[in-house]
Amino acid sequence: MCILFIAQNRHPDYPLIICANRDEFHHRATQHMHEWPGTNGIRAGKDLKAGGTWLGFNAMGEVSALTNIRDLSATQEDRLSRGELVLKALKGELSDDWLAQHSESYNPFNLLYQQQNQLYVFNSRSKENSLISDGFHAVSNGDLDDIWPKMARGKMALEQAIVSQQSITPESLLPMMLDQSLPPEDSLPNTGVSLEWERRLSSIFICHPEYGTRSTSILLWHRSGKLECLEVRYNPKGKELSRDKFRLQLS
Repeated sequence: MCILFIAQNRHPDYPLIICANRDEFHHRATQHMHEWPGTNGIRAGKDLKAGGTWLGFNAMGEVSALTNIRDLSATQEDRLSRGELVLKALKGELSDDWLAQHSESYNPFNLLYQQQNQLYVFNSRSKENSLISDGFHAVSNGDLDDIWPKMARGKMALEQAIVSQQSITPESLLPMMLDQSLPPEDSLPNTGVSLEWERRLSSIFICHPEYGTRSTSILLWHRSGKLECLEVRYNPKGKELSRDKFRLQLS
């Protein structure tokens, strides 16, 4: 997962909205979102290389998602797969203490997860566990709410969509996640990759034949207890391949 936009308690009907794009190499084998056998209702995609996932939710409506922190100096090939952290969160096997103690076993990451009806983002580089406050937030490959152009653009787009639409659906929020506009070069972050790659990675939706946006996931929690999730998948040219929609009624 490469970017997440979050709206908490900003829509009268939907107290939580999450819009996410997963960016990955196109050759990396992936299974689309489905119910994982033997996990008591976890729905998530699957990375068929390492066995983990990047985003999912469980039968209680709890969500977890992961973004890599782009820090080449701290990245090593022999570490554990970060994708297993999302599964641990959805199985209720994580705590902030556990994350602080074990985070160095993984390459740098941000982990979004829920615990006791609160939403948190854990940053493995700083070991800071941040409570998601009411408002609009973005998580990408740096710190929570970093001032990156695409993060600011997406937060603004989500806010405008909520303000302008009395009734929203996952489909109505999809266009903001397809934004391929590039910011001015002098506003790009410096994350340790080449300037060419900083440009390629600077849009919300990344379209490149080798590496790009593989899928979009949009999740809406209704105040009645209904959860809706739309997953849309793309080919290397950025064209839609397929989509699935999931619904969950919570007690």
